[in-house]
Amino acid sequence: MRMEAGSANGLGAIYDGEGTNFALFSAHAEAVELCLYDSAGQQELGRFLLPEKTHDVWHGYLPGVGPGTTYGYRVYGPFEPHAGHRFNPNKLLTDPYARGFQGEFKLHPSNYGYRVDSDEQDLSLDVNDNAAYIPKAVITSPGKQSYSHVKALTPWHQSVIYEAHVKGFTCLHPDVPESLRGTFAGMAQPQVIDYLKSLGVTAVELLPVHAFVDEYFLQEKGLTNYWGYNTLNFFSPHAPYLGGAGAESFREFVDRFHQAGLEVILDVVYNHSAEGNHLGPTLSYRGIDNASYYRLLPGDRRFYINDSGCGNTLNVNHPRVMQMIMDSLRYWAGEMGVDGFRFDLAAALGREPQGFNSQGTFFQMIAQDPVLAGCKFIAEPWDLGPGGYQLGHFPPGFSEWNDRYRDTVRRFWRGDDGQLPELARRLHGSGDIFEHKGRRPYASINFITSHDGFTLRDLVSYNERHNEDNKEDNNDGHRGNLSYNHGHEGVTTDPEIEELRWRQQRNFIATLMISQGVPMLLAGDEFGRTQNGNNNAYCQDNPINWLDWGNLDDNAQSLIAFTRKMLHLRRVFPVLQANKYRHLPDDPHDDSIQWINSDGKLMREEHWHERDCSTLGYLLTEKGEHADVLPRYMLILFHSSDLPIIFKLPKHLGNKWRRVINTAAKDFQQDRRAVEVHHSVTLAPKSVQILTAGEVPD
Repeated sequence: MRMEAGSANGLGAIYDGEGTNFALFSAHAEAVELCLYDSAGQQELGRFLLPEKTHDVWHGYLPGVGPGTTYGYRVYGPFEPHAGHRFNPNKLLTDPYARGFQGEFKLHPSNYGYRVDSDEQDLSLDVNDNAAYIPKAVITSPGKQSYSHVKALTPWHQSVIYEAHVKGFTCLHPDVPESLRGTFAGMAQPQVIDYLKSLGVTAVELLPVHAFVDEYFLQEKGLTNYWGYNTLNFFSPHAPYLGGAGAESFREFVDRFHQAGLEVILDVVYNHSAEGNHLGPTLSYRGIDNASYYRLLPGDRRFYINDSGCGNTLNVNHPRVMQMIMDSLRYWAGEMGVDGFRFDLAAALGREPQGFNSQGTFFQMIAQDPVLAGCKFIAEPWDLGPGGYQLGHFPPGFSEWNDRYRDTVRRFWRGDDGQLPELARRLHGSGDIFEHKGRRPYASINFITSHDGFTLRDLVSYNERHNEDNKEDNNDGHRGNLSYNHGHEGVTTDPEIEELRWRQQRNFIATLMISQGVPMLLAGDEFGRTQNGNNNAYCQDNPINWLDWGNLDDNAQSLIAFTRKMLHLRRVFPVLQANKYRHLPDDPHDDSIQWINSDGKLMREEHWHERDCSTLGYLLTEKGEHADVLPRYMLILFHSSDLPIIFKLPKHLGNKWRRVINTAAKDFQQDRRAVEVHHSVTLAPKSVQILTAGEVPD
């Protein structure tokens, strides 16, 4: 085979039906060598120097080379860590634009670009070849751009997100064939889709599915990076989730979800890569052009700026790194059909030389891109760098994980004093944080729990973290969880504690589903999944993380039924799906929110300052569609005290109140029918009651 000049247009390996064009960006390289392997990634077929460099893109074309061929790069240049350069042609590198991989990443000293026995202050070049221990990129057939101008299946204000892990959700699922467990094909099974639809969620947010590898320190401990926040490549699906199939299995999974009216949102990690800190391995970007791909410490470019907390931070201010991120987003939205993205540590993507900029290049690129038009964007609004907490500061078009909501609701139900003013703000959609520049309530992604931290069951069962299985002497994970074990740490057979724990789970779910904003439910919280007190289970690929579908007792089934009921109420009562912020009404019949005290009257200023008050009424009014139709009312009563209280009901146009939810009911299944109530109700300790008046659909 003879290498031709090829083209610099289109990075990666692009097959045109007759041959493949290879293009790799590197501003500081002196030469780039393409290494071809057989389809198994074992036998090297040949090496070819890319003959041309155009605008810092090295490129070449090989006739007759097509899909199934595997390859990697060796990049030549200076090995000068103090100057930011870490070239080492002894290391086979993965293509940042690879669409697939063959083989596994294996722990081996040769994956380091420097001699591991050299002086840390003066690293020396390692000459050992690592080709046997690194996965090879695979040339794939071109996909179809059939999802440009994506249109959301569900409007933002009607969305309910379900955060799930591909393997954890399916690997113990009895209705998923064993051969498909832990894969996208397993997620696409009809029984899985039927369950999600019956629950009432509208979108599944998947933990990272980009190709990722395990950190060395985890492999040495016999652990794995289960969550997947250690990305090797931003274009290739994680191979184990494909189950031996090609990338088309991911597309088929998305198509099946769309046919059922469900959206797919990806958790993406564009803030750092799997190469770690200055002593990490050389797998791809570090050996291709370290000084361009990463943010380096100005005083000594041997070190990395670590705003991610994972050892390095991608240099999104470099145009080619920004291009890679945008090309990746367009690929997953355009060819793979996903509906949105949740950006891990998104503050890092808005960092410019002067600090975080909500009008920065990344956000402008997102806003103007036609392929991404209609996608949903969610920011985790912080990173670990200076000024890294940016909740409420992202531009219109982005929604944000609202940890203020999480912490406030946890404090309230734990019984902390003085929480009513803050609780009201969070129930209102956190307008104090988001109601600016035209942003809507759905800018707030409300959540009680997520993959990072306690599950809902553990939140009400443990005061302290129990992360011993992570082999870090229980020093990892959050210290302050705002949790409460209700009198006993962990598992108990005490019936009173157990009843209260299940009630508290219902309280949390009820609060989440009636709040303005977009609710996010962690997979398994709807039936009381536990991680045995582990609040940082990122490295546990075992039953600690896997959803146990075969052990759902009556309490678990009851909680599933309760969750379905709450999501049903959210659907049929549009005022819970606010598309704009509502305030005190000029007309009492307008769509509005009002705050009621236990006397059945509007809260006054002095009431908000009663620190020992733990009772609040949340009155929502939805005006009728026609003038002759009475408004509909929903009154949610929150009571976090350990003692019962009588709550007088407000009178509205003579309507009779009907109780549709009482979280204190010991058997929720027996309390599913609406019960008429009149002048007052008694709120049991730590409970929620939901009442309606006017015409409300069943």
